[in-house]
Amino acid sequence: MKTKVAVSMEVGKPFEIVEAELDGPKAGEVLVKWKVAGLCHSDLHVSSGDMPSTLPLVVGHEGSGVVEEVGPGVTRVKPGDHIVGSFIPGCGTCSACARGMSNLCNEGWNGTTGLMADGRYPFKLEGGQGAGGMCNLGTFSERAICKEQSVVPVQEWIPFETAALVGCGVTTGYSSTINTAGVKAGDIVVVFGIGGLGANALQAARLAGARYVFAIDSDASKQDVAMKFGATHFFSDPTDAAPVLNELSWGEQADKAIITIGVADAAVTEAAFNLLGKRGVLVLVSMGAMDNYSVSIPGLFLCQLEKSIKGSLFGSANANYDIPNLLKLWDQKHIMLDELITHRFTLDEVNKGYEMMETPGSGLLRGLIIHEDD
Repeated sequence: MKTKVAVSMEVGKPFEIVEAELDGPKAGEVLVKWKVAGLCHSDLHVSSGDMPSTLPLVVGHEGSGVVEEVGPGVTRVKPGDHIVGSFIPGCGTCSACARGMSNLCNEGWNGTTGLMADGRYPFKLEGGQGAGGMCNLGTFSERAICKEQSVVPVQEWIPFETAALVGCGVTTGYSSTINTAGVKAGDIVVVFGIGGLGANALQAARLAGARYVFAIDSDASKQDVAMKFGATHFFSDPTDAAPVLNELSWGEQADKAIITIGVADAAVTEAAFNLLGKRGVLVLVSMGAMDNYSVSIPGLFLCQLEKSIKGSLFGSANANYDIPNLLKLWDQKHIMLDELITHRFTLDEVNKGYEMMETPGSGLLRGLIIHEDD
């Protein structure tokens, strides 16, 4: 069957909209018709080369849709089921999954090649060239072949737009606060970068009972968003936040700092580290190129104050638990999801959406690709 896709063909170039061909699902696979896909910064890491990937790669790793067909042996879902794509598959049997770290599943290494379990590429481009789907999903496609473990079934009454959000951005931002940072009632939390991830880190801190929640973003237009999603204070420069934080904490500084900007650098990491008090925890959610050394801090204070720095992939979340749980929290009005959506695009407008994401003051918080129905 034919499907329209957005594909990263070459590093440094915009995504191309082309037609690809799909075979039917094989053993352990499902055919998904994507309804909605989210614009996440990680797709730009592919086109920029920050995330080494096998190109061409059909991009998009956040989305919701309907299962149209299942291959032999599939028991997790059936045709007609509504699903959310999880960009870490969680095979359940590798050493990471067995230790309760499904977000670090060994199968996740295929995410930047898009290879299926049998070693083939699911998409065929013009001339028979093979292409993988980012994170074994490829949500910037009308249809895709996915691993059974890469889809999480959800209730049919949940709107596709709402469901798509928890496939990556919401889960990563929220869970980096709850799971990785371990924010608890009474903590003082600082969040760097108020975009699709940062907004959810803010509302997670609020829901966890944080005493103060500081939002820091160089784009001053993000202030209204920050306050809406749970910040108690907003600053464009961490040096301005420091004296206020010192006063409100009675000189003890912040308990947790979470960095969710598009690409981290050493200056931001050092600024976050310096805002932390004794045994403070810095969580680095942001990614950068392999040669981007984004952590440079004095070891003296790391040791003497027992601070710690932790990386966070997918917010240390378990997709099979956290995705449904976040939708329950939304249903019970404990967290905001629909309010994250500021812009909607067609697949043909995907590059326009990412240009807006990279433009300060554009007002884009979370953009969605709305796939056209047949």
